[in-house]
Amino acid sequence: MKQRTLAREVSIQGSALHTGEAVTLTMKPAPADHGIVFKRTDLSGSPEIRPRIDFVTDLVRATTIQSGHAKIHTVEHVLSALNGCGIDNVLLEMNASEPPIMDGSAKPFVNMILQGEPLEQAKEREYFTLDAAVSVTKGDSSIIALPCDELKVSCTSADNRGIHTQHLSLTIDPDVYMTQIAAARTFTIYEDIEELLKLGKIKGGSLDCAVVIKGDKIISKEPLRFKDEFVRHKILDILGDIVLLGMPLKAHIVATRPGHAINAELTKALYAKLEERRKGPKKKPRPAGVLPTETSLDIRRILETLPHRYPFVMLDRVVEFVGEDELVAVKNVTINEPYFMGHFPTNPVMPGVLQLEAMAQAAGIVMLRRASNAGKVAFFMSADKVKFRKPVRPGDQLIINAKIVKYRGDKLASAECNCSVDGQVVSSAEMMFAVMDEEEQ
Repeated sequence: MKQRTLAREVSIQGSALHTGEAVTLTMKPAPADHGIVFKRTDLSGSPEIRPRIDFVTDLVRATTIQSGHAKIHTVEHVLSALNGCGIDNVLLEMNASEPPIMDGSAKPFVNMILQGEPLEQAKEREYFTLDAAVSVTKGDSSIIALPCDELKVSCTSADNRGIHTQHLSLTIDPDVYMTQIAAARTFTIYEDIEELLKLGKIKGGSLDCAVVIKGDKIISKEPLRFKDEFVRHKILDILGDIVLLGMPLKAHIVATRPGHAINAELTKALYAKLEERRKGPKKKPRPAGVLPTETSLDIRRILETLPHRYPFVMLDRVVEFVGEDELVAVKNVTINEPYFMGHFPTNPVMPGVLQLEAMAQAAGIVMLRRASNAGKVAFFMSADKVKFRKPVRPGDQLIINAKIVKYRGDKLASAECNCSVDGQVVSSAEMMFAVMDEEEQ
């Protein structure tokens, strides 16, 4: 995919949410590899700031970046719109320290981008494609980023009372973003308003630019734009905050009760992975893999075979190898699993995507049992005919069956997998895998 900018400059005026300042924001075209850059035209020398995770200074109800004496508050909605619309190169000129809040969503910025006419450039877009899970936890919030060949977000939004728990999973592209995410407005709990005012925040806040939740009531100047508008806005914020990585991302982000602070922690972890890849991996000797003579594997041997670690090891034991191409494994599902905090607080259910991951890990072990694959890593590439038949709850023992049904040379294989509880199949899928050695990774 090619990099994109705008064909012409466009401007918008309004008031800032936290400072209350009047501000004009202008988006200007920029050349390939320029990236997204903010420019403070109201300060001496018109300093420029790139939105990067190492420039973040404040994460209380907004994301603030600073370089030297130049500071930009509440960058997430503008960055989200640029990310969602696939804009790589743009100069954002501002005559104040914070973009206008407008209606509290990213829709006005999307309209600006469309008015400026997105323009394809000659140079290819470079992505950071995740190849191993990254997870962060902060209190009762958690985010896991999983390898994926596209950008997908699965999010659970909830408050402490469990009144407004919402869940949504979307694969993000410009059409989905513009129709399903951009119009979702920012929101706050009524009881938090006084504390935010004491912190010097929301000086420009009103019902024109936010939705207020008071108990089980919604206070808003207009009806909710989506029945699940809150979780959609949480996804909007995630898409803005991951722009601080500095490179378009391909991953599946699974978030439970996210906020700007934990979004930033995820972006820091991703940035560390990105920097590690740029410097080149440190080569470590790997164990020989699964021996053909082994008839079962305990958790120690599973950890020696798979690269996964807490909280993403989805197998507790391989109880049996059936011939050369099939195994039976066990995952004991307990209430202590971290994802049950948000999926769902009053009705805990194991996410289907994690059952799929358990099947993938089991099939990967089968592949690594072949002598030619010793010391390599199996990467999950695709899933087909995925079915989820019954919920899996705390206390269940998940029995995973994985069978390799077709090899394609030494590097590709297809598997048929299923999970069962008490003898009943709860999920199943057909999967494809690739095996790579250290140099190819």
